[in-house]
Amino acid sequence: MKLASLLAIVGDQPVFETGFLLAGDVDAADLRRQLSRWVTSGHLVQLRRGLYALAPPYRKTEPHPFLVANRLVRGSYVSLQSALAHHGLIPEHVPVSTSVTTGRPQHRENPFGSFEYHHCPPARLAGYRVEKLGGGQEALVATPAKALADLIHLVPGADSRAYLSELRLTNLEKLDPAALLRSTVGDRPKIRRAFRRLAALAEEAP
Repeated sequence: MKLASLLAIVGDQPVFETGFLLAGDVDAADLRRQLSRWVTSGHLVQLRRGLYALAPPYRKTEPHPFLVANRLVRGSYVSLQSALAHHGLIPEHVPVSTSVTTGRPQHRENPFGSFEYHHCPPARLAGYRVEKLGGGQEALVATPAKALADLIHLVPGADSRAYLSELRLTNLEKLDPAALLRSTVGDRPKIRRAFRRLAALAEEAP
């Protein structure tokens, strides 16, 4: 495969997998060798085995970090601080894209950012939805309630009043603390304690 052919196939894709190129009489081994040469020559960026992005100036679409996070670890969804910031619930810029997966915890770095993955059991892998990110990109992102529940569950001491206050949560109407207490995302004692404290903080807010 020539570079012009690659650009014609994936030119509009933020990221692409090797399988996207395997069609017709394309030999998989030859394709992998050619992709490796393009990475070495600076035409491609390899994000993981089998996952690539075009390098500038060939890249037409800048990959959104949430899309990259989803594609780096299959079956993951963006949650915790990243999702809370995305939904406008915390004011801080989040420099690391935080996600949840049933796989092992891990941290990855590439030209598109830093990506952190937290483990959760398969039974709790729920509460996310497809979010449009602009430019035709989309990713799996936790709902506001699930992002908060994941944060409380995974961070030691996150159910304390002090921690919840330090989060400086805004737009609490998106969460509705009373509804949280009735929801299935708060089925663990630690999360329910945090939701009760969050409801109290919401009542105290001016």
